[in-house]
Amino acid sequence: MAGGPIAKLSRKEQQELWDDLNYLNTGEIKSFCKQHSIPYRIAIETRDGGRRSTSHDDRKGVMLDNVRHFLKTGVAPAETRFPADVVCFDPLPQNLTAGDRLFYGQYDKANRAMVALLKDLTDGQFKNGAVARILARDFWNSGQAPTFQEYASAWLRSSNEHTRPNPEWAFLSDRSAKRASLDWKKLRAAKATEVLKLLRSITP
Repeated sequence: MAGGPIAKLSRKEQQELWDDLNYLNTGEIKSFCKQHSIPYRIAIETRDGGRRSTSHDDRKGVMLDNVRHFLKTGVAPAETRFPADVVCFDPLPQNLTAGDRLFYGQYDKANRAMVALLKDLTDGQFKNGAVARILARDFWNSGQAPTFQEYASAWLRSSNEHTRPNPEWAFLSDRSAKRASLDWKKLRAAKATEVLKLLRSITP
């Protein structure tokens, strides 16, 4: 964890900061990112080789990974940019099949045909939650627009492997570990205040 701003802290302080960053909310994270030119908005490549920013932000875990990269190295990481081959803003076909592909720009949780197909391909287990959205973005970020069959199979694996909340889901993570007290919001605010104060002291 040495080399960037975090090198100014002791090993214990570094680990505490690493853990407590999870208590920041997305507004606080984005504010820090703006101050240090750390990307958090998703971009796409266009067919003519250009770049276009989208209205979608990275998920909280990715934002925090970017912040940690900056703190370790002093350098902002590259933005999330989906290649043109995985992007399509055309409406989904009315008669979706397992062989059709899921593109960025077409994932629509309100699309009944899409949800029905995914439920059919997962024996009724599919849920349109965080795991589903994270998985889709992971596919697109790796340059893949999966078929619905591929996506459904990957969702089943991810859902089975996801046995506890991600660390950045601070409240759910604390509740799972039986650390979420009635004053959790007050605890979160106090931890966030301390984290932001520490970040101000170690970054220009």
